[in-house]
Amino acid sequence: MKQNTLDTALAWRRADQTEIAAQQTALLRRHIKQAMHGAFYREKLTKLAMSPADITSLADLRHLPLTSRQDLNNDGHLFQAVVEQDIVDIALTSGTTGTPVQVPYTRNDLTRLAVNEAIAFWGAGVRPGHRFLVCVTLDRCFIAGLAYYSGLVELGAGAIRSGAGQLARQWQLIQQLRPTGLIGVPSFLLQIADWGREHGYEPRRMGIESLITIGEPIRRPDFTLTILGRELTEAWGAPIHVSYGATELETGISECRQGRGGHVHPELSLVEIIDEQGKPVADGEPGELVVTPLGVEGFPLIRLRTGDISRVHRAPCPCGWQTPRIGPIEGRLAQRLKVRGTTIYPEVIFQTLQQIPAIEASYIEVRAAYDLSDLVTVVIGSRLPLDKKEVEALLQAQLRVRLTVEQHALEEVEKTMAGGHKTKKFFDFRPERK
Repeated sequence: MKQNTLDTALAWRRADQTEIAAQQTALLRRHIKQAMHGAFYREKLTKLAMSPADITSLADLRHLPLTSRQDLNNDGHLFQAVVEQDIVDIALTSGTTGTPVQVPYTRNDLTRLAVNEAIAFWGAGVRPGHRFLVCVTLDRCFIAGLAYYSGLVELGAGAIRSGAGQLARQWQLIQQLRPTGLIGVPSFLLQIADWGREHGYEPRRMGIESLITIGEPIRRPDFTLTILGRELTEAWGAPIHVSYGATELETGISECRQGRGGHVHPELSLVEIIDEQGKPVADGEPGELVVTPLGVEGFPLIRLRTGDISRVHRAPCPCGWQTPRIGPIEGRLAQRLKVRGTTIYPEVIFQTLQQIPAIEASYIEVRAAYDLSDLVTVVIGSRLPLDKKEVEALLQAQLRVRLTVEQHALEEVEKTMAGGHKTKKFFDFRPERK
């Protein structure tokens, strides 16, 4: 990574908020202009009689239309804003909210992605000469692995492209190549540690200094670690830095060494938190995360509703950066459960199950019971016999709702959850909401 690029990026993060806002306004106008090269926004903004010139401050962002994931599922090809010969890579979304969406990247988009991750790594304490074992899928049109790899290379750090799976192979690489950090899904990084201990290795003696995680929440809204998070950091003797992103956003949001939320890159994205009516909520209050990635060429989006529940924190971080931070993901709006008048999210259920080490896999099935309640079944898998009544009692004590628990053979549970880029842990059989 060129020193002037890094210096400019760090200057953004320490600059006065008024100065940042003025520059972001200009970037937003340029982004809207690029987005209107795609048919979707050209038609939508023309109908609303809106143009880039209408953006005079960041306050005007709220006047732009929101974009839903359903828009991407229905009209994904209409978002493309460059000609075919400018596309150098195509990524696919995981498809967990519908048919996988094709996201085209230009050469500049890939450079932007690498710089985004390099800055995030720098904030987490990664420096040139460090070396990371990348335990994330790099094939099947999956973008996260490529993003991490590109970011490490951009920064001048080393990347070991191990991918996911093959626990024995992961340990072989750890012993031979001595990485200083690991990147992967928290539960998989814990599996690597467990496998090592079972085969006579001590993970804490491997020299791992940093864990970069993706895909599973390991912090609570107050930034304390969940049970999974505590087990992971204790297993490796290293701090955790949580990262958040989505293929279509082409931007990652990652924690610094303080672990107080993911820093938003001000020159690369704008974030909002909104309520169910689309209105902004107060800082520190939960709502739906909305992201506008700036500077994207191939698949520029405006105000994408991520469907993820989070909070924004705008007070300066103890690390010295002035940029807004996004709190831990607390759940998905589409997975919100209503049980006898109480609203809960699947992640809270999974975090509660972490208190029972014998539960090795779990997923949730939800069906409509009646208008104001859902029927929730928690399916658990274990190689040991469990008293499901005790599991139900634990859930009721901590969540204040009564859920049904079923224990199936571990192999059966894992087979049901397998498939696609991501392990599926939520099965929604409710009629589609109108």
